Amino acid sequence: MANKKRFKFPWRMLISLATLVLVGYVIYQNWDGFVETFANLNQANIFVLILLLPEQLFMYYACGQIFFSYLEKKFKKVFDGKEKLKISTELNFVNRAVPAGGIGGLAYLTYRLHPFGVSAGQASFLYIFRYAITTVVNYMQALIAILFLYLVGAVPAGAEWIIWVSLLMNAGVFVALGLVIYVASSKKRIDFFGKIVQKLTDTVIRFITFGKKRHMVERGKLQDYFMSIHECVTIVRKDKKSLCAPTLWGVIYSLCEVGTYWIVAVSLGRPEIFPMILVGEAIGSVFDGIVPYGPYELGMAGVMGILLGGTETAMATALIVTVMTRALSLIFTIATGYWPYQKVIRGKDGR
Repeated sequence: MANKKRFKFPWRMLISLATLVLVGYVIYQNWDGFVETFANLNQANIFVLILLLPEQLFMYYACGQIFFSYLEKKFKKVFDGKEKLKISTELNFVNRAVPAGGIGGLAYLTYRLHPFGVSAGQASFLYIFRYAITTVVNYMQALIAILFLYLVGAVPAGAEWIIWVSLLMNAGVFVALGLVIYVASSKKRIDFFGKIVQKLTDTVIRFITFGKKRHMVERGKLQDYFMSIHECVTIVRKDKKSLCAPTLWGVIYSLCEVGTYWIVAVSLGRPEIFPMILVGEAIGSVFDGIVPYGPYELGMAGVMGILLGGTETAMATALIVTVMTRALSLIFTIATGYWPYQKVIRGKDGR
């Protein structure tokens, strides 16, 4: 009697299809922005906008280097230049074009770096560090911009409240990051936190499966994951210099993010709104880490518009710059990252 073929769950195909649906949803949600962007292209200097192409690719590379520079120096992992840019482009696609609030990016980075011997804990540590350094840089950029606006008397009367909102929102992110570091710095605390996560995930999986499955993740594996993060934090505390290169790349990446908006502003003949972009991006990035679309645009455009005077013209300028930048970035993200990502998910890249 011939042996029956063992059923293999088509998870690759399902993830591929799910991604296609999510990208379609993102395009649908941003369709008005695309239409508005193309309608306003006649107001922009196309030769300036072309600068977005190399600037965006370099930004992707800088983001990847936050991870790669640390892994190469500290753990002697080897990545060639082409592989770095490829992974960075794919990760950017997952973070920006798949609405998962950052969790999708972490899951993909963990999966993508696994063949290079990078543990889930190491990938998670670097992912958290990336958000930490970009948050710090965004906060410092906003402080410098606010100081400049006050010195030149460019803060409109009655708009001071938006300055404090910006500072408080970013301070809240600092507190959250501080709690993560506090928990990860102690074996006892991380063990306690792991037990809480285990109970929550078990409760969710039992509810979803009507009690047929009791555990989403084995206790041992979850504990190993959190301990891996703890080990990374311990290593960094003993060798702080190992974070010098990732920090530098994090600064470059953050500057590139702001630079994207400024290039669009310059193309529209408004280079002077650079300080407003810095403050607006600081607030927008807080929203972006939670919900990728909608609140980001409202937050950034609203802050920029208020700092530009709050008039109808000011709000329109802020909205055009924000929407055009996000639309063009999204188009470029999908164009450069969708197929490389799909090849990885479908196993057609040799994985």
